[in-house]
Amino acid sequence: MIEVERLTRRFGDFTAVDDLSFEVRPGEVLGFLGPNGAGKSTTMKMLTGFLPPTSGRVSLFGLDIARQPLAVKQRLGYLPEGAPAWSDMTVLGFLKFIADVRGLKGKNRSQRIMHAAALTGLEPVLKQNIGTLSKGFKRRVGLAQTLLHDPDVLILDEPTDGLDPNQKQQVRDLISQLAEDKIVIISTHILEEVSAVCSRAMIIAAGRKVADGTPAELEARSRYHQAVSVQFSEPVQAASVFAGLPGVMEVDEYDGGRGYRIFPEEKTSVFHAVNTAIETHHWPLDTLHIERGRLEDVFRQLTEGKS
Repeated sequence: MIEVERLTRRFGDFTAVDDLSFEVRPGEVLGFLGPNGAGKSTTMKMLTGFLPPTSGRVSLFGLDIARQPLAVKQRLGYLPEGAPAWSDMTVLGFLKFIADVRGLKGKNRSQRIMHAAALTGLEPVLKQNIGTLSKGFKRRVGLAQTLLHDPDVLILDEPTDGLDPNQKQQVRDLISQLAEDKIVIISTHILEEVSAVCSRAMIIAAGRKVADGTPAELEARSRYHQAVSVQFSEPVQAASVFAGLPGVMEVDEYDGGRGYRIFPEEKTSVFHAVNTAIETHHWPLDTLHIERGRLEDVFRQLTEGKS
C-alpha cells in the first residue's frame, strides 16, 4: 500500500501541505480533490519523490521514498499537471526515450511501447511531433509514458484535462481497467470524475484533509441527500401541501410551480408522503425521484473560504 504519515511542505512562511496522513490500498482509485491552491499538486510531487517534504514520511509497499527513491520510482508511473513533454520530439521518439530511461530493453521494450500507444489511442500520431498535437493528444502521450513500465502505482494529476467527452470516457474506462491490480491516485477538480471512476474521495483545503470516504458517503453529507425532486407537466400550487407533510424540513419551488424539491428532516424519508399527496390532488406528474446527494454541495461546504 501507500502510507502517508504527517506529510508537510512549507515554502518559506507559506504551508502548502499541512500534517496530511492517509493510506491507499491496491484496487483503490483515490480521487484527490480540492480548490485551486489547496495543495493537491504539491502532495502529488511529494508522493512521487519529485519534491522533498519539509517533514513527514511517504512509503510505498514498505519502501521509504526518501531513503529508497529509485526502488520506489521503479514501481510508480506519474502524470504531472499539464503532461509536459519535448515539443520537437515525435510521439514514438518520446516513448522510446522514456522506455530507455525506464531500463526497458529488446523485444519487451518494443512491446511495451506499442501496448501503451494502443491503450491510449496514439497509433495514428506516433510519427507526429508532439508540438503539433492537440491538447487532448498531448494528454494521451503523458498517460502513455506513465504506463510503459507497467507500474504498480499510477499517480495522475488532472488526467482528463483537455479531452473531449468521448476521450474522457475512454480514459476513465482505462483507469477502471488498470485499477483492478494497481493503486491509482487521481488529482482532479472535475467532480464528475470522482463519481465516474473513483472508489474513494479525499478532499483537502488549505493543505489539510477535510473529508475522506467513498463518493456515496460524501454525497450523503449533502443537504440534497434523500431530498425528493418533483417535476410536473404544468404549474401547480403544491408548496404549502408539501411543507405540511410530516418529516418535511424545507420546500424549494422553481420553474414557475412546475418543479419542487422537498428536503426531509435528518434520517427521515418523505418519498411516500410526497407521492401520496400528488395522487390525492391529481397533480399532473412528470418525474419523481429521490436525490443521492451532490458532491459539489459537500465540496463547497468544506472548502469555501479556505483557499
